[in-house]
Amino acid sequence: MEKTDNTPKTTRDFIIIHLIFTVLCVVVLMIPISIAIGIKLFILVLSYNLLILIIGLIRKYREWVKLWIFVFLISLFQIFPDWFLSAQLNILVFPEDGFFKIGTVSGYMAGLWAIPLFLLSFIGLKVKEMYSPFKSLIVVGLLSFSIFVFAEQTMWMLQSWYPQNVTLFLDHLAIYIIIPEVILGLSTFYYFEKTKSQHYLILIITAFAIMLLYLGSASFFYFLFEKIIFI
Repeated sequence: MEKTDNTPKTTRDFIIIHLIFTVLCVVVLMIPISIAIGIKLFILVLSYNLLILIIGLIRKYREWVKLWIFVFLISLFQIFPDWFLSAQLNILVFPEDGFFKIGTVSGYMAGLWAIPLFLLSFIGLKVKEMYSPFKSLIVVGLLSFSIFVFAEQTMWMLQSWYPQNVTLFLDHLAIYIIIPEVILGLSTFYYFEKTKSQHYLILIITAFAIMLLYLGSASFFYFLFEKIIFI
């Protein structure tokens, strides 16, 4: 992280926040309370983003806060690919979950992508700091693959989203989307590294460009797998 950040403290705070969030997930999702799943997921998404932002501001972790702003912007823009995949290609479904929708996309998705993107980018920055840029890209790539495969395999159980009309692996994992999601993780980390010292306007433009990269790669790999390979 930046030299003005206390590296051991940022690591400790990062671990504590994610332990707290894990406990919160168990409490909100596992305890049987009559609240719609969309509301529960919104509470978790809001809680994570507020935890990251508040701790970053209180501790004066400037790079931490800038990273959060960057991934939150990407998460906001990710509404468009999700909307396209669900409304135009009809290969992604966001069922009624008790929360408002942006087009066909559940509203909490505007902040949900920030969770994995902050986590893997933060870890990537630490690996780069301790080892090398090449090793950090390897770690971020593997971490992106693991996180997004796990999400695709489990989120349907929460009635959050699920794929349809595409080739699936193990009944729930849409094959076409894994490479685009790994590209999303790698590009988020790589371009934050390249633009973190720039003006916030550059971060906004870069976040939008990353969304377009994801949208384009999702469309390409959908066409490749569903119209060519698995025709």
